[in-house]
Amino acid sequence: MARDEFPGWHGTTIIGVRKGGKVVVAGDGQVSLGQTVIKGSARKVRRLQPGGYEVVCGFAGSTADAFTLLERLESKLEATPGQLQRASVDLAKDWRTDKYLQKLEAMLIVTDGAELYIITGAGDVLEPEHGIAAIGSGGNFALAAARGMLDTDKDAETIAREAMQIAADICVYTNGNLTVEVIEA
Repeated sequence: MARDEFPGWHGTTIIGVRKGGKVVVAGDGQVSLGQTVIKGSARKVRRLQPGGYEVVCGFAGSTADAFTLLERLESKLEATPGQLQRASVDLAKDWRTDKYLQKLEAMLIVTDGAELYIITGAGDVLEPEHGIAAIGSGGNFALAAARGMLDTDKDAETIAREAMQIAADICVYTNGNLTVEVIEA
């Protein structure tokens, strides 16, 4: 099959919600190839502990590419323990300038409980407004749902779970099989 005929992998909705001194990162489990669900229980949210500091990461895009980026992020965090922003910026610089890394197709949401970032291959390290970050196929649906719940009495985990359920109800590339990680500031 020629590259331009390949239907492409779709999948993943990842959301990060900061509220009440906690950050929750939730991701669905669906991986699709074209119109076919290949796997419904993928784990796209991970907890890292480089240098003894906890960091939670969620990824959207190619799994192998995301694992490569997570390994790079982990090594950046080991070199600069407890400095998530610096490690994220260093990763984004490498990702943008390194010829090998430039070909990687993924996005990351990372948090240490105090800071929350979206990292892209375009060299972006974005701190989202309103304490909500979302990426992936259903990211905009989850983002809109979470923004609508932010000013309620719901905690970060409830908002993340309910936003993901709304995204799963709308986006055909998102399911309700969640992996959820909570980290406190």
